Amino acid sequence: MTVSLDTLAQLSGGRVIGDASVQVSACGLDSSRLPEGALFAALPGTRVHGAQFARDTKAGAVLTDAAGLDLLTAAQETRPVLVVEDIRAVLGPISAEIYGHPTRDLTVIGVTGTSGKTTTSYLLEAGLLHAGHSVGLIGTTGTRINRNPVPTTLTTPEAPTLQELFARMKNEGVTHVVMEVSSHALELGRVRGTRFAVGGFTNLSQDHLDFHPTMEDYFQAKAKLFAGEQAAERAVICIDDEWGERMRDVAKEAGVPVTTVATQGAQATISARQTAAEATGAQEVALDYDGAEFSFRLPLPGEFNIANACLALGMAAAVGEEPAEFLVGVEKVAVPGRMERIDRGQDFVAVVDYAHKPAAIAAVLDTLRGQLEGTKGRVGIVVGAGGDRDSSKRSIMGAAAASRADLTVITDDNPRSEDPATIRAAVMEGAREAAPQGDIREVGSRARAIDEVVDWAEPGDAVIVVGKGHEVGQLVNGKTLHFDDREEMARAIEEKLAGRPHRDTLRDAKE
Repeated sequence: MTVSLDTLAQLSGGRVIGDASVQVSACGLDSSRLPEGALFAALPGTRVHGAQFARDTKAGAVLTDAAGLDLLTAAQETRPVLVVEDIRAVLGPISAEIYGHPTRDLTVIGVTGTSGKTTTSYLLEAGLLHAGHSVGLIGTTGTRINRNPVPTTLTTPEAPTLQELFARMKNEGVTHVVMEVSSHALELGRVRGTRFAVGGFTNLSQDHLDFHPTMEDYFQAKAKLFAGEQAAERAVICIDDEWGERMRDVAKEAGVPVTTVATQGAQATISARQTAAEATGAQEVALDYDGAEFSFRLPLPGEFNIANACLALGMAAAVGEEPAEFLVGVEKVAVPGRMERIDRGQDFVAVVDYAHKPAAIAAVLDTLRGQLEGTKGRVGIVVGAGGDRDSSKRSIMGAAAASRADLTVITDDNPRSEDPATIRAAVMEGAREAAPQGDIREVGSRARAIDEVVDWAEPGDAVIVVGKGHEVGQLVNGKTLHFDDREEMARAIEEKLAGRPHRDTLRDAKE
């Protein structure tokens, strides 16, 4: 469909410089990829203003602010310009208008929180697919339609890309969309213009304090999914921590109907507990939903995954799904890079997980330790911290690892533009403070670090590599170098089993 600039000006409270009757049929931020007839959103950046790239685009019109208009005027721009006060505040609604408000015809389920978003999303996808729906998934591991990948980058894409994705999904017959909603997306308005049938909250712990000044600011960003103009129509909230209890109150005060879930004894609509555990990490779960009893097999380890399953069930039920049927689908779930076992026939447990926050590291180590309960098995971990991100959590990550593991190997994660040694030093500081007598080693090469923990492992032990999970690249000095923790763990195990020396590992970063 096409929309006139005049219509968009009325919607956004902006004004058009030039021909207001010009029609646009697409919108985007990447000047080089927009077709004729599109609207180029020229946003202010940290270094340069997007309006400086207007000359590079085929777009038929430009959306910008007063500063952008000055740049366009100086460049003698002849195309019509829609000028607004705050581009991000209106970009979502404008994009939704251009793409025909696709979420009005979709059941969109949004999941937010610090940890568990991806797993909860996969649980939802599995259950909804089993129930016979056509399902779109948008999140950290990418975007897919009925499990077929669709290329994207951000956890929650920018507003124009997001609305275009929704429109594509609608046109391809999708009925339900499950999406991770990041705090950045909520704060930057990427999901404005999106109708959420239900929003879910997993938990909150320290992360992203490079973007949010304080934990309170971080909480308030997440709260936008449960109160205000971006609020979902219904809410399902895990109240296992105090942040969840607060979020429940936020939603209730906003008049949003709330379903609560809990795994740690709190009174909630949905509660659950483990009744049996398998050697594989799978667990039998007993669940109470408002007095109705259900039991199911969850193929994922850890109490935190029981909470994720409860949340997924609550959200599915909020949009009309039958719990028993949904839980059958949950039993078939597989989540890449989340407590993912690497099995090459070895006599110790090897796991890869995406945990890159202190609370998540603590949770996965507690889970592994629990699986070894009653044995003499030890736990080893490979851990690092990302560069150009919240530096205040690095020492806390080290402490979370060293205080729980028998061996802690500190290595590089995604150093990005930072000096890797500086990052490792911060993680080491926290580790040594938490466990002065602990076995703590520093190995810069991530591949060599994985070799180290695999070589250390004895029969009955458990080792885990955390931080990257499903990722297949390492970000170093502006380059993305091939690296997959799962591949490297498998390679190290195979070499150990074969009695071969580990091959020279300047392979840590291969283009």
